[in-house]
Amino acid sequence: MGVTSIHSTTTNNKLVVVWSSADPEVAMSMTFMYTHAAKRNKWFEEVTLVVWGPSAKLITEDQTLQQKVRDMQHDGVEVEACLVCANMYGVAGKLEQMGFNVRHMGKPLSDYLKSGVHILNF
Repeated sequence: MGVTSIHSTTTNNKLVVVWSSADPEVAMSMTFMYTHAAKRNKWFEEVTLVVWGPSAKLITEDQTLQQKVRDMQHDGVEVEACLVCANMYGVAGKLEQMGFNVRHMGKPLSDYLKSGVHILNF
């Protein structure tokens, strides 16, 4: 049996996880677990977590979740947050202090979709 070589491109090797749930159990047992494992195990070269909607408020209130995100950032997961959502919840400054790239996300998300990046939503 021959060995098959797989050649990946940047878009095939990039994962964007959009986290919008306000449920901490969804964050811990699904979103963070998979996102962190995808980076640590090198299932994807680039892994980005996008904090969108009510998750923006949740992450500023839950220290256990904050530590998990710091661990992911330490291991190379990039974290972005929707500026409009963050402003709706009054947490943009807190997210920036946590090292998140807080910006308007409509266009970047559209660009991710158009470029063929793998996107997972929780």
